Amino acid sequence: PTDSAQSVKYEPHLGGLWCYRCLFLSDACISYVTYLTEEKVYEILELCIGTELPEKLKSLQAKDEDKDENENEKAASSAATMEEDSEASSSRTGDSSQGDNNLQKLGPGHVSVDIDAINKVYTRLLSNEKIQTAFLNALVYLSPNVECDLMYHNVYSQDPNYLNLFIVVMENRDLHSPEYLEMAFKLPLAAQGKLIRLWSKYNADQIRRMMETYQQLITYKVISNEFNSRNLVNDDDAIVAASKCLKMVYYANVVGGEVDTNHNEEDDEESIPESMDPLETELGVKTLDCQKSLTPFEEFINELLKEVLEMHKDYTVFKVEAENKFSFMAYPFIVYAVTKNLGSYYDNRIHIITVLYSLVQGQQLNPYLRLIIRCDHIIDDAFVWLEMITMENPADLKKQFYVKFEGEQGVDEGGLIVEEIFNPDIGMFTYDEPTKFTGSAIYNNCILDVHFPMVVYRKLTGKKGTFRDLGDSHPVLYQRNVEDDMMITFQVSQTDLFGNPMMYDLKENGDKIPMTNENRKEFVNLYSDYILNKSVDKQFKAFWRGFHMVTNESPLKYLFRPEEIELFICGSQNLDFQALEETTEYDGGYTRDSILIREFWEIINSFTNEQKRLFWPFTMGTDRALVGGLGKLKKIIAKNGPDTERLPTSHTCFHVLLLPEYSGKEKLKERLLKAITYVKGFGML
Repeated sequence: PTDSAQSVKYEPHLGGLWCYRCLFLSDACISYVTYLTEEKVYEILELCIGTELPEKLKSLQAKDEDKDENENEKAASSAATMEEDSEASSSRTGDSSQGDNNLQKLGPGHVSVDIDAINKVYTRLLSNEKIQTAFLNALVYLSPNVECDLMYHNVYSQDPNYLNLFIVVMENRDLHSPEYLEMAFKLPLAAQGKLIRLWSKYNADQIRRMMETYQQLITYKVISNEFNSRNLVNDDDAIVAASKCLKMVYYANVVGGEVDTNHNEEDDEESIPESMDPLETELGVKTLDCQKSLTPFEEFINELLKEVLEMHKDYTVFKVEAENKFSFMAYPFIVYAVTKNLGSYYDNRIHIITVLYSLVQGQQLNPYLRLIIRCDHIIDDAFVWLEMITMENPADLKKQFYVKFEGEQGVDEGGLIVEEIFNPDIGMFTYDEPTKFTGSAIYNNCILDVHFPMVVYRKLTGKKGTFRDLGDSHPVLYQRNVEDDMMITFQVSQTDLFGNPMMYDLKENGDKIPMTNENRKEFVNLYSDYILNKSVDKQFKAFWRGFHMVTNESPLKYLFRPEEIELFICGSQNLDFQALEETTEYDGGYTRDSILIREFWEIINSFTNEQKRLFWPFTMGTDRALVGGLGKLKKIIAKNGPDTERLPTSHTCFHVLLLPEYSGKEKLKERLLKAITYVKGFGML
């Protein structure tokens, strides 16, 4: 049991919510209660037994009276005692202020309520059905009063302790009405920031519990309603209110995690400012700054929303910034990457159409970027074309690629060019031209067979590489124990592209400064900065410029985290062939019920994982799946003549598999295995 000194501080505005004592005690015992403890609440509940609680609650009127001086001293004393107790209690959140002045003006990291005690009281209150109903009714009555206080009386600026009301209410696990959820996001921006900082002191389980409360409400509303193009999910008050509250919990999850607010200043100067959430400005923290959140970001995603969200209408609301309309693109943490990717796709298509219509009228406009490439000079020709386009009309880089091979019938969409560019023998990051392909991959919604460490995507969003990033990019170096290195100094050696050794001082006169236990952390940070930032500064700037030349007008950094950007560029490693079978279309005489087609899928499903990973590049040109999985892909299997000894072929850029009508299942399997084992890249008839 919580000691009586551990109190829930009472505010006059919480009278309708908490202080029922005057209803049940005799007139001689009635006194104006200015604070509550867990024990006092239990005592009041015992006195409530046998009374008509709902009727009494409905007639209850909140009274704003001056606090009795003796009771103020008593509340301050209780708060001071609570602070001492909190130091020894891991289940409590924040610190309490001592003295009446501090109690009235709480700092950004202080809270004057006992969260653990509140949750115990909620458990007791909501276990009784009558009390639960009356309690929720009291919350509904409280909502318009709070709204009036915030919008017209400016109560929060007069008394910062008014925030305690929201701390208490938002701990309730049965928040199923939008009326009292709306109270929280009507708080001034500064108050929302303070509430988020308070919640950021919670542990992962507490954050997850709050998150699940709002997720359950959203899920319930999605399941119990029929949303469509006329009845939009964006217009549901409960879902909108829960999403806005979930946003504050999300930022608490970010602020409470491991955060790195250092940015690449040069990148920030060159880039076009991204639309920033006002809460990010208030908190001084972006989602991109979070290296490790309290709970995984994926837990904030609601699976059912993708089934009912009309993304084209949501995107329209997002672009016009309608004040009275809600857009999930402004709350990107709650929707799947594939859904956000669709919004990004609409954005890119609109930009392309705008560019086309802005060109000189009367000319025949070409929506494609047409390149003519010699097969034996893929790199040379591609770079020459890109260089010319960059100088003459950089906007053309945002068009979809259309590659014609000189002297051949084959048509490509850039796959072979990118494959050759990322050949280790060529040397990566020497030019900025390859990165235009990377940016174009996002712009045109296609995937590339590239494998960057995550720090590259973090740096593309304006972050600097840190020691934590070495774990992914240089795992051996990351696990290396510097204490075992004898006679190491602040000078390190590296080799250039041609194998020549180079010496670099991590700080001035680094070769004369030995690494010791005292300066070990400084050495690690400087070495990490050199490896991930300074040693590749020139090359990465070129890479960054090429990437942003194509994506500078896209809401990329606002909508997506680095992990999601990697997913868009490289695709997913999860290959669900069952989903692919369900969505595949057939041409040239084949149907889903054709004997050879049934045998084909039986063979594919019997393949080992390694064989499946050989089959997929053969038909797609990459070993990854598009964002959203294979079920989102439109693949075609077409008949390529009668029985023959020829191997199956494919048009990888157009997702077409050309399959002769082989005479038997064994022959089909033998021909298919030989094709995927010994043939790589572009297939021809």
